[in-house]
Amino acid sequence: MPESPVWLIDASIYVFRPWFIRQPSVLDTAGNPVNAVLGFLRFVYNLLQNEQPAEIGFAFDTSLQTSVRKNIYPGYKANRAPAPENLKYQFAQCRAFLDALGIVQTASVHHEADDVIGTWVTQQHARGKACQIISGDKDLAQLVGSHDHWWDYGKRAALTDGGVKREFGVWPAQLADQLAIAGDTADNIPGIPGIGMATAAKLLHKFHNIDNLLSRIPEIGLMKTAGAKRLQRLVEEHRATVLLARQLTGIYCEVPDIPHDLQRGAKDPVQLQALCELLGLTEQQFALWMAI
Repeated sequence: MPESPVWLIDASIYVFRPWFIRQPSVLDTAGNPVNAVLGFLRFVYNLLQNEQPAEIGFAFDTSLQTSVRKNIYPGYKANRAPAPENLKYQFAQCRAFLDALGIVQTASVHHEADDVIGTWVTQQHARGKACQIISGDKDLAQLVGSHDHWWDYGKRAALTDGGVKREFGVWPAQLADQLAIAGDTADNIPGIPGIGMATAAKLLHKFHNIDNLLSRIPEIGLMKTAGAKRLQRLVEEHRATVLLARQLTGIYCEVPDIPHDLQRGAKDPVQLQALCELLGLTEQQFALWMAI
């Protein structure tokens, strides 16, 4: 594949991280807290400065209540409180700043940022392009192909498909199955009680995927692993749970009505300066953003 990858950013986590840091509020000129905006912009500036991507897209999440996964399982992410209004305001400023930089940013009403990125990965692979998938969410590692990386930028080293295998015990294509078997407490996805990620990896090492696992349940009890008969019973008892969870853990890669062209466009100096003034950035900082 060509050497210059397309950069696909799971944007929300890089807004949430500075939001959760306990520190005195920084206010914009309208009196709104903007700590999360400024933290997000530091991340964006470092990425653009260090990597100089020619093609890049930022995917955001919108309302969880309209997610297709919520329709499948009402308990999906029910452990998460709605975003407060001042955080919604900060998300809007982050997206506006990207627009002013001429960088593609988007969200889907019915699909999550993971699905937007999955759709982009599929499109870019069809072009013969490699992808840098930037996220702290392990779910997105399932998209990593042989020329791609999953990378929590600034936090850890980038992982290839082999790196994902070393980190999680399964290949990227097996990760959604692993999460369906073990469950995912972060997203309130049920799994098989008593089976964690390591045991799920052992099952997938033998059976390769959920379809094989569920069609060959008696073979689980013959595995040379401690508690094999117990594992067999647990999988038998929670077969329906696994099938439900698998509808939630897989990434949908055909999201309609999102931008396809991720080339960086021209900046809007008027909009960019207005946003810099709103956020209390200096003329020197404005010049740095214009030059990047």
